Amino acid sequence: MKVKSIGLVGIGVVAGVALSLQFSALAQKEAPLAPLPLAELRQLADVYGLIKTDYVEPVEDKKLLSEAISGMVSSLDPHSVYLDKKAYREMQESMQGRFVGLGIEVAMEDGYVKIITPIEDSPAFRAGIKAGDLITRIDSTPIKGLSLDEAIKKMRGEPKTKVVLTIARKGDDKPWVVPLTREEIRVQSVKAKMIEPGYAWLRISQFQELTVDDMAKKLGALYAQDPKLKGLVLDLRNDPGGLLPGAIGVAAAFLPADKEIVSTVGQLAESNQSFYGRREFYAVRGSADPLAKLPAAYKTVPMVVLVNTGSASASEIVAGALQDYKRAIIMGTQTFGKGSVQTLRQLSADTAVKLTTARYYTPEGRSIQAKGIVPDLTVDESADGDGLNALRVREADLQKHLVNAAEKDDAAQSRRDEFEEEQRASALARSRKPLEFGAADDFQLAQAINHFKGLPVKLAKPDTRLAQDAPPSAPDTVAAKPPERKAAAKK
Repeated sequence: MKVKSIGLVGIGVVAGVALSLQFSALAQKEAPLAPLPLAELRQLADVYGLIKTDYVEPVEDKKLLSEAISGMVSSLDPHSVYLDKKAYREMQESMQGRFVGLGIEVAMEDGYVKIITPIEDSPAFRAGIKAGDLITRIDSTPIKGLSLDEAIKKMRGEPKTKVVLTIARKGDDKPWVVPLTREEIRVQSVKAKMIEPGYAWLRISQFQELTVDDMAKKLGALYAQDPKLKGLVLDLRNDPGGLLPGAIGVAAAFLPADKEIVSTVGQLAESNQSFYGRREFYAVRGSADPLAKLPAAYKTVPMVVLVNTGSASASEIVAGALQDYKRAIIMGTQTFGKGSVQTLRQLSADTAVKLTTARYYTPEGRSIQAKGIVPDLTVDESADGDGLNALRVREADLQKHLVNAAEKDDAAQSRRDEFEEEQRASALARSRKPLEFGAADDFQLAQAINHFKGLPVKLAKPDTRLAQDAPPSAPDTVAAKPPERKAAAKK
């Protein structure tokens, strides 16, 4: 599988999976400049001059310089990107939980745009577009030959304007045409409900500016509805990440006061920090502490955190902290593995660079970069297997991804095993409707409730696991305690 790059249509990310911006990212920072490589800069100027004088047609200076900056930044890793005026505005809107688009996460694969996942309640989701579908045409324009950026720009537009996608789906004889209307999508960051008396479900789909406030309100309402909580499921499946303060606040809601949630290590002094479960690290500046009035029961109520391959970045920070403190059982499948921090550096009033500046570490000093969080209990998406989740791209699949500094093992055999599993899962997965998290037929949620009740939990079969932590003789069902973990040294 050759995945060239990945993006979110309408979310303002041209290359990257999550907007895991560092806590201090919105402030302009001054840093000393390194000595300039004059020979290389002279060569760049020579190429610029050649284009201006010899190219077949005139090219605007602004376009040349903008593309040069974009190429320089995007060559570093999948999550560093230059944000022009439009992309910068869209990124700001996405952090407020709104954007205009079709609602699909996409990647470029073998010359076509591949659907990684449709966003819940979006035009694409309602039209029945599924993970693994290939976009072959946008309106009348063939995709073959376009870059991912060009394809994304064609799918973006103004609200209420129409676009027609031609979709190829494995197993179908003919491609099908899907007319869609672009709309402003407001992502509901937090959802919650009582599954049954005593057992609550809290879902976070993305970490936004108001996620902690919204979560506190939802938790307060759940407690008012049933003060005798016996179990809480925190659902982080398909959560691509978001703002770091949101992740800190969510983890802090369930941990003892002042516990370290995450630390970061990078080249700059400001990149070497530890973040704790205190108001100054998660509350919106100038506002009251949204967790101050949270019922004390949430510090001790038994918890299961549901994760999958789509759980990335900020959601992995939350899962890692709750796992390290043995506060919750992590259940599901191995997460995406985005263990890097991006900092926003403004270049002008309406342009910026989103630059990878640090790796982050869980409280025990674990780096999850290109590895992810390994669940305590590995449970597939359904009783039949891991479904569409088995087809998703992970951090380790992305070109130029940062390696895990603490991991030196060769992952080639692991990736071959995963590819074979993808082929086995493909036919069954594509025939299913998109999974609705929290619904009555949500298999993983049902296993979480079984765990609370001490009933058997149906685990994934050993040969479908991404992590090889369990022996081949592991049972298919278990009512288990979380494994003991040793603290790792921070790098």
